[in-house]
Amino acid sequence: MPFRDHIFPLRDCLGAMASGEESISFGHYLVKGKSRHAMEDYHVAEIQKVKVNEHEHELGLFAIYDGHLGHNVADYLQQNLFTNILNESGFWSDPKAAIENAYKKTNVLILDRAPDLGPGGSTAVTAILIDNDRLLVANVGDSRAVILQSGIVQQLSVDHEPGATAEKSSIESKGGFVSNMPGTLWTYALLSPFEP
Repeated sequence: MPFRDHIFPLRDCLGAMASGEESISFGHYLVKGKSRHAMEDYHVAEIQKVKVNEHEHELGLFAIYDGHLGHNVADYLQQNLFTNILNESGFWSDPKAAIENAYKKTNVLILDRAPDLGPGGSTAVTAILIDNDRLLVANVGDSRAVILQSGIVQQLSVDHEPGATAEKSSIESKGGFVSNMPGTLWTYALLSPFEP
């Protein structure tokens, strides 16, 4: 499964080191498209306190899950992906590996639940802000993470679009194929009940 993640010290995203006195602002806004189907997008935007080895940490958990062909997989991700990430034993020592493992394990769990979840899938983008100092961003699909500082927007994730040369090569190397029929969207979802 193609996986890319990005780990940024917050100072690299914002241009200055965050301190405990500073706070972040965040918001979310969901818009249903003009199509006739129901809203299939889910999100997470919350701050949690977590105790690890006698130290309390503040985590900002942010995510967008863009459901495809139904909302069940996106809903499942909303309920489970962050739990799976934070339950990875190496999250605090090797967050990159922990996040990648959690994404892969969550995909396997989705595949195992395919009869109940149905034929749909979802993209995912997650961002974890640790102690207002370190930002971990990962994504699968074309959901995008951006950060805004002083009116300047910076994209933090890389869109995985099947028409892009690198994505197409990755899909084809696994025995798949990519095609786009005029008047339709590219059809793909990496977190889905179908093996990528």
